[in-house]
Formats: sequence, C-alpha cells, structure tokens
Amino acid sequence: MAENQYIRLWEELKKFLRLQIDYTKLTAVEKVSLLLSAVAVAIVFGLLCACALFYLSFALACALEQWIGVEWAAYMIVGGVFAVLLLIVYAFRKQLIVNPVTRFVTRLFLDNK
Repeated sequence: MAENQYIRLWEELKKFLRLQIDYTKLTAVEKVSLLLSAVAVAIVFGLLCACALFYLSFALACALEQWIGVEWAAYMIVGGVFAVLLLIVYAFRKQLIVNPVTRFVTRLFLDNK
C-alpha cells in the first residue's frame, strides 16, 4: 500500500515538473514577444522621427538661407546643430539609452507578475 502511494507521488511530481516547464516556456515566449514588439515599435518610431527630422532640417536650412543669404552656410549651420546633438547624445548615452533599456529588460524578465 505504501509502495502504491510512492508511485502516485512520483507520478504527481513528474506531472508537476512538466507543468512548471510548460509554464516557464509560456512565460519566456510572452516576455520575448513583448521585447520584440517593443523593439519593433522603437524601430518604426525611430524611422518616422528620422523622416520628420530630415524634412524639418531642410525647412530650417531654407529658412536660414533666406535669413543669411548664403545657401551652403545655412546647410553647414544645420549640419553643425546635428553634430552638436550627436555629441550630446554620445556624451549622455548611458543616461539616455543604456539605463532605460536595461531597466526595461530587467523589469520585463525579472518582474514576477
């Protein structure tokens, strides 16, 4: 009789472990899906921002050209502004890019909700 209980206990333990593995797989798939969708949204958002920035920079260069009268100088000013922005983003890359991405991924994979 005790032997029968051990067999039943062993079967329940195996069933429990299979369910835990399935739950872990489902959780991993859910979190990877969330991560990939966030990356896709970020890429689309970045591309749309790049397009808008492209047109706005040309509009700014045209406006500057009318103000200062020299076309190439207006484009150089706009290019210089972008170079300064690039340097600022590079200087603060940890605060602007690395830390938020790290927090997002950590919260996504370690938050047990």
